Amino acid sequence: MFRTALRNVLAHKARLLMTVLAVMLGVAFVSGTLVFTDTLGNAFRNQSAKSYDDVAVAVTTHADRRDDKTSGIDAATLKKIRSLDGVATATGRVSGFAGVADPGGKLIGNGWSNTGGNFSPGANGKDASYTFVDGRGPAGDDRIALDKETAKKGRYEVGDRVRVATNGPVKEYTLAGIFTTEDGAVNAGGSLVLFDTPVAQQLYLKPGWFQDVTVTAAGASDRKLLDAVEPLLPKGATAKTGQVLADEQAKQIESGLGNLNTMLLAFAAIALFVGIFLIANTFTMLVAQRTRELALLRAVGASRRQVKRSVLLEAAVVGALASVIGFLLGLGLATGLRSAMSLIGGKIPAGPLVISPVAVGAALGVGILITVLAAWLPARRAAKIAPVAAMSSVHAVATTKSLVVRNSIGGVLALLGAAGIVAGAAAGSDGRTIIGAGAFVALIGVIVLIPLLSRPVIALVRPLLLKLFGVSGKLAAQNAVRNPRRTGATASALAIGLTLVTGISVLGVTLGQAVDRMTTDNIKADYMISMASGDSLDESALIALEKSGAVSAVSPQQAASLRVEGDYHAVSGVTPGDVQKVFSVKTVSGSLDSLADGEIAVGDKTAKSNGWKPGTSLPVTYDDDKKGTLKVGAVYEENEFLSPVLMPKSILDAHQIHPDIREIWLKTDGGASKANEQAVVDALGDNPAMSVMDRQDIRDMFGGFISMALNIMYGLLAMALIIAVLGVVNTLAMSVFERQQEIGMLRAIGLDRRNVKRMIRLEAVVISVFGAVVGVALGTFLGWAIGRTLASAIPDYALVIPWDRIAVFLVLAALVGVLASLWPARSAAKLNMLTAIKTE
Repeated sequence: MFRTALRNVLAHKARLLMTVLAVMLGVAFVSGTLVFTDTLGNAFRNQSAKSYDDVAVAVTTHADRRDDKTSGIDAATLKKIRSLDGVATATGRVSGFAGVADPGGKLIGNGWSNTGGNFSPGANGKDASYTFVDGRGPAGDDRIALDKETAKKGRYEVGDRVRVATNGPVKEYTLAGIFTTEDGAVNAGGSLVLFDTPVAQQLYLKPGWFQDVTVTAAGASDRKLLDAVEPLLPKGATAKTGQVLADEQAKQIESGLGNLNTMLLAFAAIALFVGIFLIANTFTMLVAQRTRELALLRAVGASRRQVKRSVLLEAAVVGALASVIGFLLGLGLATGLRSAMSLIGGKIPAGPLVISPVAVGAALGVGILITVLAAWLPARRAAKIAPVAAMSSVHAVATTKSLVVRNSIGGVLALLGAAGIVAGAAAGSDGRTIIGAGAFVALIGVIVLIPLLSRPVIALVRPLLLKLFGVSGKLAAQNAVRNPRRTGATASALAIGLTLVTGISVLGVTLGQAVDRMTTDNIKADYMISMASGDSLDESALIALEKSGAVSAVSPQQAASLRVEGDYHAVSGVTPGDVQKVFSVKTVSGSLDSLADGEIAVGDKTAKSNGWKPGTSLPVTYDDDKKGTLKVGAVYEENEFLSPVLMPKSILDAHQIHPDIREIWLKTDGGASKANEQAVVDALGDNPAMSVMDRQDIRDMFGGFISMALNIMYGLLAMALIIAVLGVVNTLAMSVFERQQEIGMLRAIGLDRRNVKRMIRLEAVVISVFGAVVGVALGTFLGWAIGRTLASAIPDYALVIPWDRIAVFLVLAALVGVLASLWPARSAAKLNMLTAIKTE
């Protein structure tokens, strides 16, 4: 029977090609994902381990110049650490944000990974953490060094003047040297600026103090040095061995890549799930076309088990071949993903392609298992073929009982799934898991019911096809429903893909418009100023904007907190009078003018939960632990851009040494314009680290993540849609093969080649659009349900159905049908009518 299975594979190479392609694509996605994440993990782990190779003990304090509660490590403590037995070196480090401007004044890097630090040379004049390829380390107030990639992007050479922004005003420095480093920020596509140690301390902490200390050993064990260093450290400082830090970072890398791995494998699973229908369809048609052959095997003594085993062996051979090719394709995919990350700015450490036994086993196992599982039902049907069937050309036909059972099961599953989806939507934010489970059950139920649904749905368009395309349209509609199971299996693949795509589109467009309304309804400001790093703005920026002649109103968002009766409340320090001009603040009671009198305004939800109203006096404790009393002057409708408590900035300033200004919002004379924007940029000193956003930029910023996520998901789901297209091609090709006699008869009675092609094309379009309609309906339902779980967190949430995108999906589905039918239609038209008539 093995020889029989192998012979059948070789005899039906063309028919099995689409199955091979489907399995190959799915396996390529799985193997490529595993190899890619293994390679990335290995490269980053090696880099992490390398950066800690010479580190015996690392001391961390998290000290910051804005935080007076954490002091850091002073020079005296560092000297004590250096004097310990077994210590070779002890290097103090300080770091923070530093943005480098290119010659055009734009920031090099992405903001969050732009860092600055101190150059700390040893007795030999070198800092072991950096290797200089040109020039030397910075020495003096006006000298810096840049990493090689940043210098290249800015086209800077040693001796050039470079504009650097920290959290204060921009300053120019002379470039003293260019270096290479294993620093994580640089490898993430950021930049690194090295200052002389006293300069870095002044910028990021305070003179004579360090945030971290790195200790190298001279013969002593790491554990011994750790025990000696810990008693010398101030409160709040932590010390760990280099090996412990390397292990912790390796775990963090593994965890981060694990999330990426899970997401990619989820889409690979979707692609394989879609592939199941293509594989099952292929083997179902192969079994139907080989009815006589299989029955003859039974007649000459083959048992049902042997016939079933023969079909499964055939599937295993196909699965193994496709898995091997898919795995090799996956290696190329992993290499391509690595190159793509480098092209978009993500610097990946050098390292070999890692091919683990898990990746090999998973790829081969998944490919073979999926193929065999998909072929199991066709194999079971093949085993039931009676020997007497060898005496006729009648194929096995589904019994009424089997159809009733199938439709009953499908109906129950679809109803249970729909009930689960509705229940999950009603449960709010806690119902997403219920929706996920319900969606899976509903999808299975709809797939089971698709053959039943195909007849009435396609019957609706039959009159239109007849009117527009005549006999070709009539024949196409009849062919599409002649074998409902085959049509259903083909349409199911497209339905699954479009269910996901439509659901994501409905959710994405709904959230995008909700965010857009949120910004439009709540913001009056022409511009928002913030740091590219996400850090706080220096107060000098606010002062500069207040003095600018182009600015008519300006208010900061100065973050703080108040403790009222033991509960903490987020606070925004604002400018009285101007806050109403830059935000749409809807007053519920009282007046916002009371802010100018030193009173506070409270959000309506916060006021209601605490029983506050205008005139209420509140005993408060500020961030510096000082106490006071504040009076509520107004209650306003809370929004996403303001904290639940508003108070005059002047009151907060008395309790914050370093004001935590997250954003500055401003109105300009004449509204947003290029001239006003340039005036704002000039007022800020042309600082590359400060972003100036108009209202459209703000909308894009909040909605940008949604758009990016949509595009990524569309790209990942493309694999499933490609497999669905292959399914349509496969179904049509095999349908043409088994209908050769019928097509020959049609040709003989006058149907010309042009109309034969049209018939096949229309059949493909009908099947594709039918699958798309089912997918769009189910996807819209899922998008609504998931949206309901997010409604409570999004003000003014309202479902938006993207009719334009849905129309595009349906048109693309029809186009898929046309493209998928090109080869089968051409094959059908080329059939010799006499030869076809004689075909059994």
